[in-house]
Amino acid sequence: MSAPQSPVDRSDDWSDTPDPHAVRPRRLDAWTVLRVLVCAFGLLSLAYWGYIAWPFPMPGLLFVIGAPLFAAVVWFLFRSPRSPIETDIVGKTIVEVALVIAAGASWVSIGHPVIGLVFIVVAAVSGVVQFRRETP
Repeated sequence: MSAPQSPVDRSDDWSDTPDPHAVRPRRLDAWTVLRVLVCAFGLLSLAYWGYIAWPFPMPGLLFVIGAPLFAAVVWFLFRSPRSPIETDIVGKTIVEVALVIAAGASWVSIGHPVIGLVFIVVAAVSGVVQFRRETP
């Protein structure tokens, strides 16, 4: 004689559960690419500003390396998706606006206001789209 069986079929319980160790591909769309390009251009803008605006080698070299490094550290600490400091959406927006204005103002200060304005507009559109994605 066999043991009593449950009326629920157990053979199908785990079929809909995803494998926790499976690598899920990250979603890559046009807005994500634009965000990466805006961030990279902002860092390069700050480095170029340090190269053009300051006499070389000192203090120019400090600004070529220091300005983008400072911006990247501030972005990582307060704005990145994996930041170690928990910040609400208002704080993230303030940090992002400050960094975008700094990069745009660097172009204005070296005599290229059109590049600075175009960068600020593109970064603002990208930031609004990112804000809409982050808020429910």
